[in-house]
Amino acid sequence: MEIRQIATIAGKEFWDRLRNRWVLAVALVFTAFALVIAYFGAAQQGAVGFRSIEVTIASLVSLVIYLIPLIALMLGFDAIVGERERGSLDLLLALPITRFELLLGKYLGLAAALTFSTVVGFGLVALVLARQLDLGALFHYFGFMGSSVLLGMAFLSLAVMLSVFAADRTRASGLAIALWFFFVLVFDLLLLGALVLGGDGHGSEFYPYLLLANPADVFRILNIFSLDDVRTLYGLATVFPPALARPWLLGGVMLGWIALPLGVAAWRFRK
Repeated sequence: MEIRQIATIAGKEFWDRLRNRWVLAVALVFTAFALVIAYFGAAQQGAVGFRSIEVTIASLVSLVIYLIPLIALMLGFDAIVGERERGSLDLLLALPITRFELLLGKYLGLAAALTFSTVVGFGLVALVLARQLDLGALFHYFGFMGSSVLLGMAFLSLAVMLSVFAADRTRASGLAIALWFFFVLVFDLLLLGALVLGGDGHGSEFYPYLLLANPADVFRILNIFSLDDVRTLYGLATVFPPALARPWLLGGVMLGWIALPLGVAAWRFRK
């Protein structure tokens, strides 16, 4: 595996997104939404302005779960199938580069663009709120930023996997939207329905482990469980054991969500 070849492909993908202002647009979207949530998130209670880092992060988590997976899936769904349809895939593979190097380079370039947008977008908000945040609040906020990056990379990995398996861009985009609906909207409804049908709580001990099968839920737990007031509000204290809510463990699960789809994509793309 040649690091230089991977870096070349990754650099091209990143600068392509930078030149077409995709990175700037996404960063501005994150900044605008985060500022609105930070200052107007409690408007329905008759309060305007920054309240607390716990309330801000809880509101931002709800936003990020909907927004970042969708952006990541739309960014990566045509990474491979798009090259195939344009006829440039054969040209790229004619160069002294392996299929795995091409796949990894494209993923890393797209991940760098998404990470840069996320860090810049939410980082600008941290600068605005810096005077109102103590060291502990900043720690929680930067932890939120880091987990947002991991969430984006996990869904980008799923998007690249779809791009390898899909026959054309139309099918790839449809599968990407379906995947977003499943993980963001349908998955939790299915679990809730299973718990309700269970009635007597039989099998509910497996519920926390089933939540780990959804990167969006892992992200939610990773951010909410460390905030006592918000954890109680979300009800996580009653359904998720503290032993499973360790940041290093949840971070490892999220890394698994990044590595596994990418590994499947690499296996398929070699054929």
